[in-house]
Amino acid sequence: MELSVRRRNHEKSGGNGAQPVRWLPTDPFADLEDIYRRMDQMMRSFPTVDRGQWPAFGVDIEETDDSYLVEIDLPGVSSSDVSLEWGNRELTVHGEIKERERTGFLRKQTRRVGQFHHSVSLPGEVDGDGITASLEDGVLVIRAPKAATARSRRIQIGTHKTQEVSDNAGSD
Repeated sequence: MELSVRRRNHEKSGGNGAQPVRWLPTDPFADLEDIYRRMDQMMRSFPTVDRGQWPAFGVDIEETDDSYLVEIDLPGVSSSDVSLEWGNRELTVHGEIKERERTGFLRKQTRRVGQFHHSVSLPGEVDGDGITASLEDGVLVIRAPKAATARSRRIQIGTHKTQEVSDNAGSD
């Protein structure tokens, strides 16, 4: 759709001093610039899995008495397409979501495909040799046992009088 703009011609015409009005089209590239701007907004809204970013990762970290449980959503990913690394109190998951073969005409695609990586920092010391992982129903479950020095324990609290009584009883 083309809109017109009213412009005045600077040439004087006729003897009455009135200026004729001429209708000129707007910038012919305005519609193309609008399309370009909208396409740019649309492209920026797509996740960029190929560059290692995946904003839709669902990650839960649960701390128990003896370990950390990490659950990461990986829908459509096979266990053979995922690897896990541990170092510096950080778990890093690498993997690939493969494009599946299609027989029909693909009308729309919002599923992510390509390589990804995601890192999770754990809040305490971990026994790296005891880390286990399993992938079931699209959820990667990682169990990272706490290091022996990092495990919490309950400490019995006594009173100072109790301590003195037991010390005096031993001196009799």
